Amino acid sequence: MRIDLHTHSTASDGTDTPAELVAHAAAAGLDVVALTDHDTVGGHAEAVAALPEGLTLVRGAELSCRVGGIGLHMLAYLFDPAEPELAHARELVRDDRVPRARTMVRKLQELGVPVTWERVARIAGDGSVGRPHVATALVELGVVDSVSDAFTPAWLGNGGRAYADKHELDPFEAVRLVKAAGGVTVFAHPLAVKRGAVVPESVIADLAAAGLDGIEVDHMDHDAPTRARLRALAAELDLLPTGSSDYHGTRKTVRIGEYTTDPEIYGEITRRATGAFPVPGAGGARQV
Repeated sequence: MRIDLHTHSTASDGTDTPAELVAHAAAAGLDVVALTDHDTVGGHAEAVAALPEGLTLVRGAELSCRVGGIGLHMLAYLFDPAEPELAHARELVRDDRVPRARTMVRKLQELGVPVTWERVARIAGDGSVGRPHVATALVELGVVDSVSDAFTPAWLGNGGRAYADKHELDPFEAVRLVKAAGGVTVFAHPLAVKRGAVVPESVIADLAAAGLDGIEVDHMDHDAPTRARLRALAAELDLLPTGSSDYHGTRKTVRIGEYTTDPEIYGEITRRATGAFPVPGAGGARQV
């Protein structure tokens, strides 16, 4: 089995619609794909409706969190999307995304970049606006060569010149909320230092003690020594090690299915979940 547990669609900051994403997943030979848009489940219904036969969908979300002044992302899988407390928490984060993006646009303008809110809003479309949309505007304007180049201290990286804070969840509260909604939590790309500051391993240990289920090990932003350290840390803390592409369509160079999760780990995730179940494909179009 080939299993990719971290992808994004146009419901947040990916470039594939949910229907296109599952079609691409099937074409890439995946057996299981998780749709984990930022702080939203808005793409799930379309993905389910288009799900090809032979592909299973794991419904999830990537929750924006912050602890000790450091941002981090928490992958949540197979939770009850209607559970009111978690739904309210996601709504609070989403509601702050537009003011935050407007603030980043203003800061860029103050730095002499001719970016407009209208351009960013066009790029975001109906998705949940975020930094990748602002970064794409910088690419379109020729300010940077790639979206990744915009995520630096010079521009939109954590603490960067045009960075702006937003409402984010405490990760310990996020773990509690997801578990209360019957879901499973995995700390996304925990040592992706190229994105900015990362939390110390002591925080990961504290999260494990608080009920965190796993950490994302195999990821494009982790080099080989980092993956080895994370795999050892997962064993030390009894956490599930996962692998995922963090696919964003054309917004990133990584291919869907480029990094995958061991089937036994996936099986344990599904065994722990009580809020929702994976959805097997019923025969949507496989064409890309």
